[in-house]
Amino acid sequence: MAPGGLPRLAGLARWAAALLLALGVARAPALPEVCVRCPGSVRRWSRVALFCERTPARSLRARCCLDPEGAVLGLDLQNCSLKDLGPDFPQAHTAVIIDLQANPLQGDLASTFRGFTQLQTLVLPQDVRCPGGINAWDTVTSYTDNQICQGQRNLCNTTGHLEMCPENGVCVPDGPGLMQCVCADGFHGYKCMRQGWFSLLTFFGILGSTTLSVSVLLWGTQRRKAETS
Repeated sequence: MAPGGLPRLAGLARWAAALLLALGVARAPALPEVCVRCPGSVRRWSRVALFCERTPARSLRARCCLDPEGAVLGLDLQNCSLKDLGPDFPQAHTAVIIDLQANPLQGDLASTFRGFTQLQTLVLPQDVRCPGGINAWDTVTSYTDNQICQGQRNLCNTTGHLEMCPENGVCVPDGPGLMQCVCADGFHGYKCMRQGWFSLLTFFGILGSTTLSVSVLLWGTQRRKAETS
């Protein structure tokens, strides 16, 4: 090899490594704000860390366990001095496990977890009630310093809740102790009474033509007033 060849090769290797690193950072999904709700990172011994490390494709970033697409699978906000979970908390609606112990949380958390249909393990301060109550979970275990709600139940599978939906509606879970009725395929409108697909093209066509007609009428009226004044 010619003199100076090795240094040039080493320089090219460093340049290539830096380029690959830059491309990797550019492709990395943005970190959700809920992951930096409080300083620090997930501790290696925590339940969220142990859950995340079971699958190599998952990654720990700040206070979150993320999947390769950047969705939140685990959230560890323990010991963050939180009285409420903040407006960014719904970003964690895809989480399977959430740890909120050692926080002075206040109020009822039921509506806070609306949409958290994937949640299976929730760790709370010992004096905070599991959202939805004990009937929303398979097990609720109390310890001296925390309470663990495990196994979110699908209330749509229980007798009685199915009757809450209209004849053409379907019950779907909407978080711990929560559910909602959605219209079955091919139905829409009040109590899912109307059959057939709702045509957005027709709706916006009528809305657009009506808006145009009213605008032309108002323009003509204002012009006549200006000519007579």
